[in-house]
Amino acid sequence: MFAQLYPVLPIVAAALFLAAIAAPVLAPRRVVDPARLWPLPLAASVLFLGWTLHAVAAGGLAGVWDAHVRSAWGNQVWFDLLMAVGLAWGLLLPRIQRAGMRPVPWLIAVATTGCIGLYLMLSRCLFLESRRSDPA
Repeated sequence: MFAQLYPVLPIVAAALFLAAIAAPVLAPRRVVDPARLWPLPLAASVLFLGWTLHAVAAGGLAGVWDAHVRSAWGNQVWFDLLMAVGLAWGLLLPRIQRAGMRPVPWLIAVATTGCIGLYLMLSRCLFLESRRSDPA
């Protein structure tokens, strides 16, 4: 059912990625409190979890490793993912600690699920920051 989407979804993902990173740069200057954007990484995490469950059902748990050890490009993608998640972790760690989040459970979530856990961690951090900035 999803197999016909395999060549199309990377293009859709690249377009969404480019739109997401270009919008803050190209859009007219608006004051948006980033803490109020917590539903966006939550939605991304849930959607990616759904696709990951499909991938596991279609190719098994070993499929992720098989994809990364198949070729030099598979290795390169693995290295890139590790570097990107490591960079995001390092940048977010002080922020989640200031928000009162305990790092160890999030470290386990990120280490075992990659971007799924990372986006959930970001969403939780933004949610806690939005609660702190709400006038009570």
